[in-house]
Amino acid sequence: MDVLWQKNQATVHDLLGALTQKPVIAYNSVLTTIRILEKKGYVQHVKDGRAHVYMPVVGRKEATRFAVRNLVNRFFKDSHEALVLNLLEDKSLDAAELRRLNDLLRNDLQKNDLQKNDLMKNDLQKNGLPESDLLPHNNLLQKGGDR
Repeated sequence: MDVLWQKNQATVHDLLGALTQKPVIAYNSVLTTIRILEKKGYVQHVKDGRAHVYMPVVGRKEATRFAVRNLVNRFFKDSHEALVLNLLEDKSLDAAELRRLNDLLRNDLQKNDLQKNDLMKNDLQKNGLPESDLLPHNNLLQKGGDR
């Protein structure tokens, strides 16, 4: 998929030529893999004479999300928390990576709180209630709300 995402389209020969790993992968292995990817809806092909030209149907981000969901389902019993705990227990994470993960989680929590606050304001307006009912929640958000 990396080669297809880079090239946008390729024949099996193109894919084989772009793979630089040792030992060399057999033509039939690449063909089998690309056909499996096509059956799963990740790629499609058009005929160009006798050759099939393959193109990605799914972007890298979408494919990554699907793979992570599959991983969480298969190995962590649908628990994202178990996946994150497993990552945090991995001794190969360095302090900088842990800080970055922490920052990402804090930013995501703040965004979610702001979105919830907006939804609550909309609900209050629809029901004709004053926004002052949100004051405790607003104060927490403005202060950065400890969690």
